[in-house]
Amino acid sequence: MSGAVEDIFTDWTVPVWLTGSILITAAIYLRGWLALRKTRRKQFNEVRLVSFFSGLAVLWLAIGSPMDGFADALLSAHMVEHLLLMSVVPPLLLWGLPVVPLLRGLPGPVTKNIVGLLIRIRAVRQFAHWLVTPLVAWLAMNVALLAWHIPRAYDFALEHENWHAVEHACFLFTSLMFWWCVIRPWPAEQIRQNWGILLYLVAADLVNTVLSAFLAFCGRPVYAFYVTNPNPFHVSPPDDQILGAVIMWVFGSIIFLVPAMLITLQLAGMKSTGRASQMQTKS
Repeated sequence: MSGAVEDIFTDWTVPVWLTGSILITAAIYLRGWLALRKTRRKQFNEVRLVSFFSGLAVLWLAIGSPMDGFADALLSAHMVEHLLLMSVVPPLLLWGLPVVPLLRGLPGPVTKNIVGLLIRIRAVRQFAHWLVTPLVAWLAMNVALLAWHIPRAYDFALEHENWHAVEHACFLFTSLMFWWCVIRPWPAEQIRQNWGILLYLVAADLVNTVLSAFLAFCGRPVYAFYVTNPNPFHVSPPDDQILGAVIMWVFGSIIFLVPAMLITLQLAGMKSTGRASQMQTKS
């Protein structure tokens, strides 16, 4: 066991492009956050900064650290990687209100001559708004989740490193779309929450549950990669698959259902307050 762990750490090298990109993104955000803090100190507090930096750190941990090596050896570790990428990184990044700090943090010529020109194009703005409409965002994330868990696609991604990176990009981008509709980070238009957002979250949990249940109860290894490439930890593929499914099922459901419960309490409180106000008005 210890030898297998040592081998993974020995084979691991720092991903220069990914690490550099994350560090540059952190520097750009910090520059913009400091500028915005001068006029919006309450909005851009330390919590926003820590949240965004934590999102970047978890992103690096998921796909840049030796965890990626464990994910190649164990399906269960791969499920942890996917959970971090799809359910932890996006909320942390979005809670940092990243849009304006990233724009403010870019060099002036880049903002003016590239980003500014793109933003002025009406079709680009309409496409961006379309991407984060609830139906589109929900379908994008869940279709990506199911499509990449089709056995041939899953095995192909593990066997081809570049396609594995594409898989990760699909998971991250579509999950950012999904969680955008829940968090709606400033300066996105603030829409009053309604019961539809509960259906949005619960339906996503249902997809996660169906996929997890299939992997847990199908009774056979689904992904040939883990059969033809026995893991060095001496965990049988069926047991590894069941463990991965349980991780995906339990922790995935927590990620979806905890926000759903909090929103339910918020909506119930708003409804009770509205009824109390109506009673006071009548009296």
